[in-house]
Amino acid sequence: MPAAPDLNLDHVAKLARLALTPAEKAQFASQLGDVLHHIEQLAKVDVTGIEPTAHAFPVVNVWADDVAQPGLSVEAALRNAPAQREHMILVPKVVE
Repeated sequence: MPAAPDLNLDHVAKLARLALTPAEKAQFASQLGDVLHHIEQLAKVDVTGIEPTAHAFPVVNVWADDVAQPGLSVEAALRNAPAQREHMILVPKVVE
């Protein structure tokens, strides 16, 4: 299908920061014309009485309930620490 007459491919290419050759312009103009033609076909579909939706299926929370549970004991949390002091992980000083 030929490009839409009101399609300014040079402007679109400039917005996308693309440098197109004349052959690329012809190819992309045809492709964009096809896309615009398809959109025109979709605009003809009767959607009266159809409620707008954001999702095809109802969105439900799939996460588990947030229930407070006891955490690790201090001993278990520090078990693999290379060095510790007063129930804290000891790390080397990086700022003087």
